[in-house]
Amino acid sequence: MIGRLRGRVIQRQPPQLLLDVNGVGYEVDAPMSTFYDLPEGDVEVTLHIHMVVREDAQILYGFVRESDRALFRALLKVNGVGGKMALAILSGMSGADFSLCVQAGDVTALTRLPGVGKKTAERLIVEMRDRLDKLDAAGAVPAGMATAVRPSASSAEGDAVSALEALGYRTAEAARMVKRVLADDMDTEAIIRAALKGAAG
Repeated sequence: MIGRLRGRVIQRQPPQLLLDVNGVGYEVDAPMSTFYDLPEGDVEVTLHIHMVVREDAQILYGFVRESDRALFRALLKVNGVGGKMALAILSGMSGADFSLCVQAGDVTALTRLPGVGKKTAERLIVEMRDRLDKLDAAGAVPAGMATAVRPSASSAEGDAVSALEALGYRTAEAARMVKRVLADDMDTEAIIRAALKGAAG
């Protein structure tokens, strides 16, 4: 199993990135917190990997911080939560915010995340309380958002909508979220971050 990869990010299309490791390109699915933390430019990065092997696919999930991977793995143990929903949760709020929601029993905040209905939110609260005690949720706070190469505004807007769709939002909803936060000189990651923050607020 693959537990860690070190290489250069040669393509970013949230929620997926392409990591070049000695000439081999690995497609890695990652939460937006990982995209925010990736350094800008052609520099080597190390990602903590969670690998899923299925009959029809082998999927790699990548995280800059070990604490994010630990939280992702804990989420996968919750009944009804798969990789896509776990990524959406980690993209929609920080590990610390998620921990606060769980400890406070805040069903409303959790249901604002894509794909999380009331029953799933209640299940997350019940099943994650004990697991969160074992995780260092404070270490899961993103250190800040890395500046990405800035595409044109229209390209950034379209890429942001596509990324939100990949995280589970419907097309119309994703487009509305992007329109509400769109401003000049915003790159794709800035738009996605603002849209997710607005949805969680």
